[in-house]
Amino acid sequence: MGLLKTALIGAAVYGAIKYVTKKDVNGRSIVDDLQDKAPEWVNKAKQFKEDLEVKYKTGETPYTEV
Repeated sequence: MGLLKTALIGAAVYGAIKYVTKKDVNGRSIVDDLQDKAPEWVNKAKQFKEDLEVKYKTGETPYTEV
């Protein structure tokens, strides 16, 4: 049973890697898109962290209500 389970998990991992690295019509894959967007997400996460630090250290929110 353990061998069959390992084979199924291996096949699933192989299929997932094949899917995310498959090139589309434009010659780009999901991994390429994630690599392009990662720096932007890191900057947003850093800004969010700083906003939370300001909020909990001063008790004020850095956002303005609209």
